[in-house]
Amino acid sequence: MAALAIALLDGLSYASTLFLMAAGLTLIFGVTRIVNFAHGSFFMLGALFSAHWLVNWFPAWADSAWLYAAAMALGALCAALLGALAESLLLRRLYGVPELYQLVATFGLSLALHDAMRWVFGPDEVFAPRFPGLKGALAVGDEFFPEYQLLTILLGPLVWLGLHGLLRHTRWGVRLRAATADRGMLSALGVNAKPLMLISVALGCALAGLGGALQLPREPANLQMDLNIVVETFVVVVTGGLGSIGGAFLAAMLFGQVHSFGVLLFPQATLVLVFVTMGLVLAVKPQGLLGRALAPLPQEHGQRFVLWPLAGDRFVPLCLLLALSAAASAWAGAYWQALVSDVLILVIVGVSLQSMMALGALVSFGHAAFFGLGAYAAAWVHGAWGWGLFFALFAAGAASALLAALSGLVLVRSSGVYLAMLSLALAQVLWATASQWVAVSGGDNGLIGLQLVSDANRPWFFVTLLFLALGSIAALRRLTRSGLGASLQALRDAPLRAVASGLPLQRIKWQVLVQSATLAGLAGGLFAAHKGAVFPSVLSVSTSVDFLLVVLLGGLHQLWGTLAGALVLVLAGSELGRGFDYWRGALGVLVMCIMVWAPSGVLGIRRLAGRGNMHV
Repeated sequence: MAALAIALLDGLSYASTLFLMAAGLTLIFGVTRIVNFAHGSFFMLGALFSAHWLVNWFPAWADSAWLYAAAMALGALCAALLGALAESLLLRRLYGVPELYQLVATFGLSLALHDAMRWVFGPDEVFAPRFPGLKGALAVGDEFFPEYQLLTILLGPLVWLGLHGLLRHTRWGVRLRAATADRGMLSALGVNAKPLMLISVALGCALAGLGGALQLPREPANLQMDLNIVVETFVVVVTGGLGSIGGAFLAAMLFGQVHSFGVLLFPQATLVLVFVTMGLVLAVKPQGLLGRALAPLPQEHGQRFVLWPLAGDRFVPLCLLLALSAAASAWAGAYWQALVSDVLILVIVGVSLQSMMALGALVSFGHAAFFGLGAYAAAWVHGAWGWGLFFALFAAGAASALLAALSGLVLVRSSGVYLAMLSLALAQVLWATASQWVAVSGGDNGLIGLQLVSDANRPWFFVTLLFLALGSIAALRRLTRSGLGASLQALRDAPLRAVASGLPLQRIKWQVLVQSATLAGLAGGLFAAHKGAVFPSVLSVSTSVDFLLVVLLGGLHQLWGTLAGALVLVLAGSELGRGFDYWRGALGVLVMCIMVWAPSGVLGIRRLAGRGNMHV
């Protein structure tokens, strides 16, 4: 019984931290309609700033409970000021744009903030002292529970009550809710909505910074805190219902207990339990526990695919030109051949994602699930049964197709951010399984020493990659002209009219998901053969984000956009990364600039200049 009581208290303490993060993210989304992927950066900033204040700058403050609390408040204030600056410079330019661009732009912000904090605070962990006056533990039977965590348990309900009173019983709260419901009408009544939105973003970031500062007596401040917490925060917000602070509170309580009792009863499957719980909730209530239907944000203008820079009748000559260019780069040496191979694999998986997003508006934030499963399937059948490249690639595509066929029964019921989070949950479940199922996946050691491609066959493998990459682009071009492509675009642009016309919405979405997953799994098998090893990182969030970057950097509706995006991403990581330690931050700035000023991607810059476009 004592162990269960401790687990219950641990769950409540963990839920309070999750709620502080989720409340801030919900507040920002409710007012601005922006899903802020950089929210974890403000959590990390609050922790790092407070930790350095207490350890390196003013260590005497750590001896007083009031001064220790003041240092935490300063961390929250620093996060609020940075949030206000981010709203003025970036978020304000993203109001009303499609959700996907918001996610990617704020991911670029997280990259930039991560490297900025590494430059300011250094790469090392900072161990803050324990909170004065709360260094003991409360006896619960034969177990002990830290006194400090009792304080954190109280903070969650207090913050919820404070936000409820602020939003329901103050003039500012009334105006904020009015801005959330109808910003245009509020402006017509003579109320300027910009200060309201600025303050709401600053307050949301302050809650995130406070949540990070409150972690100091429990764990060291480090540069891995942002990504670790933001994924779980998204889970809480989406499960509770986008825009609902009450729903975020209920979901935080739920996941706090799932996490705590999962650690106690199923320590090897804790993360799996969290995402399975989210999947079950969204399968029953697609809009979350207390969520409500939201007005859709606008889609990108100019939905037709653009073949740049040559007209449609020159598609084949352009393919030949690119093939010759790739062959020339391969002859330049093994280094350039490896880089071009990376680009070609990214093109294949990018096309698989682009076919879902551009035609059907099906946003996958966990496409690494299909890519990674394909990589592991190819590696496993090769290592266990000695299958060659052809049959290994067949296994890769078949495994991913089977996963999509089963998971698609749930995924196609959702759309927008909910679909993105469900796909992320799927990828995270597979990532946790690959990390912990050592007997099959090798765990963190991975599956290494693969001999799917010998040195003698490497040129032929390169030719195969080139053929499949160009063939994927040609297949996408054909899809845009097919009946399935037209049905997808109809379901995207006018779903109610399309369903009324007799189009089977769920079946079409399921079909394109399975086709996309099969191609992504094939790309994963090619990746395993190219690298000669597979690790759990192929299933990580960062891998999924890389795929999104490939599609959006080049241009979502640009036929050759995945090629341009893959070139930018691979060359930035290889060439810029060799001589510049903060290249990811620079890439983040580039991503933000493209999402704000050229949302059609680098190939869409021609369109912004007012020149003509040539459509497929």
